Amino acid sequence: MSFNNNYSMLDRLFHQLAFSTRPAQQSLAYLEDRLFKSKLDPVTPGSPVFVTGLPRAGTTLLLEILESSGEFCAHTYQDMPFILTPLLWEEMAAKFRKKIELQERAHGDGMMVSMESPEAFEEVLWASFWPKQYHKDHVDVWNPRFSFSEFEQFFNQHIKKIAHLRRPDLASPRYLSKNNMNISRIDYIAKIFPSARIVIPFRHPFEQSASLLRQHTNFLAIHKEDAFAKSYMRAIGHYDFGENLKPINMGGWLDKHTDLSPTTLEFWLQYWVSSYRSLLKNQNTATLFSYDHFCRQPKDSLKKLADWVGLDNNEAVISQADRISPPKPYSAKDYEISKELLNDAMELFEEMSAAAVNS
Repeated sequence: MSFNNNYSMLDRLFHQLAFSTRPAQQSLAYLEDRLFKSKLDPVTPGSPVFVTGLPRAGTTLLLEILESSGEFCAHTYQDMPFILTPLLWEEMAAKFRKKIELQERAHGDGMMVSMESPEAFEEVLWASFWPKQYHKDHVDVWNPRFSFSEFEQFFNQHIKKIAHLRRPDLASPRYLSKNNMNISRIDYIAKIFPSARIVIPFRHPFEQSASLLRQHTNFLAIHKEDAFAKSYMRAIGHYDFGENLKPINMGGWLDKHTDLSPTTLEFWLQYWVSSYRSLLKNQNTATLFSYDHFCRQPKDSLKKLADWVGLDNNEAVISQADRISPPKPYSAKDYEISKELLNDAMELFEEMSAAAVNS
């Protein structure tokens, strides 16, 4: 997810209107179902792919690479800000939408985006139907025994809408999701989408944690300077960093570490250990993907990922290998690190690396 600080005043007004009318949009989505029934009924999406994990491990890069295969449909920046009613919004916005050239996203990490770029806006659906999972300072993990037929029907219908918008030329376009918050509900997703492929990228614990801390500091500054940026990111479910931070209480780790501050590396390293230890147990429903091995052997990694996901056109993905380059490493000298915690993280990292689909 990203924020474009070049939004015009009109753009910001549209966004603020959308942010304040989510319940009405939810109702309007059912009207949208009826208005576009003849176009949506024939849509038969194929097995979806969900890319999820803590941020800063290549989730956006994998989203873009998989989407480039031409076999998927995904949310793009064009769907903002009326995420829940994408067809009605497209008909309205197409009349005045301006072409925006590629520009670097707010993370300052070199990733370039445009209006056509795939992005993570799916969290809006989850937050609209599951408000009790979101607390002031954290997000709860979904119990796999949860059942919510209205949401499940809404989500399936929403996927049809995205498929109709993005790939009306395909008989069975596959929905592609990149949503870091989905680590909180992998078992539930696997239950409602039995044919889904779930990919969990991970990175060396120190490097990923240091990157998480850097982005948290970055977005604290952004949110302090621009109230709209803060409300925008909160509205799209960007709880990963900054003043909107709501860490996921994976394995109940927050209850055990109430003294940790998100401005310290130890907070993010503990979050890493607790999250991936929980995710390691999901190997029956998801696969791990090593970002570090990906950087060392991009072609081999992309081939294995494409095979596991079940692409028809592997070469379109493998050809993207030239985009991959190792990120600049962080220096341990700049941080205070608990050796016990780091050793725990490294043991988990070795176990995950051995189990990764691209190991």
